[in-house]
Amino acid sequence: MSDVLVRAAGLRRQFGNDPGAVVAVADATFEIRQGDRIALTGPSGSGKTSLLHLIAALDQPSGGVIEWPALGQAGDLRPGPVGIAFQGPSLLPPLTVAENVALPALLAGTPNAAATAAAGALIDRLGLAEVASKLPEEISGGQAQRAGLARALMGEPRLILADEPTGQLDRSSAAALIDVLLEQVNASHAALVVATHDTAVADRLPLRWSMTGRTLETGASCTF
Repeated sequence: MSDVLVRAAGLRRQFGNDPGAVVAVADATFEIRQGDRIALTGPSGSGKTSLLHLIAALDQPSGGVIEWPALGQAGDLRPGPVGIAFQGPSLLPPLTVAENVALPALLAGTPNAAATAAAGALIDRLGLAEVASKLPEEISGGQAQRAGLARALMGEPRLILADEPTGQLDRSSAAALIDVLLEQVNASHAALVVATHDTAVADRLPLRWSMTGRTLETGASCTF
């Protein structure tokens, strides 16, 4: 049986405690195992991003339990076993694209030459060689999105979380990005969770989770 990377039961995230409190995740019970390929779908505002942040330990739950049996404690997840590509701007403004991509490896103690080489390989695969030396303010939103994904893939994490990774890309570029993403996770046997509105992206992943009324529904959906 494959390793359980993440396990959650009754997970809840609520902002505020008064009658006007916002519930981002009402109830989520799930496991993520090594090698899983999961599409997380649902309308805007349904809690997809909040759920990814809980999985990555970027946020704390208001209720329920989440643990990372095969990955360690929350403080051990990044940089290291969990890579996350954010939906919004996330590149550090003072660093070039290449420096942003290499950063997780450098923080994890990888020698500079090895980190730079690995970052360069990912940059090339994602079609960013022309902007590798540019600052985030000098590149397009789509390029920044691809750079964020490259950074998430650095160090071959065991779990990759991608929040709307194709949101600013045209259909052809989106398909190419997913090609690279799947090739990388297949090579490393990592688990993958992609939050997406794009049915073409979701249909390439064999497991389908849906956020309905901020409640997570899990299940297999083989759509090939």
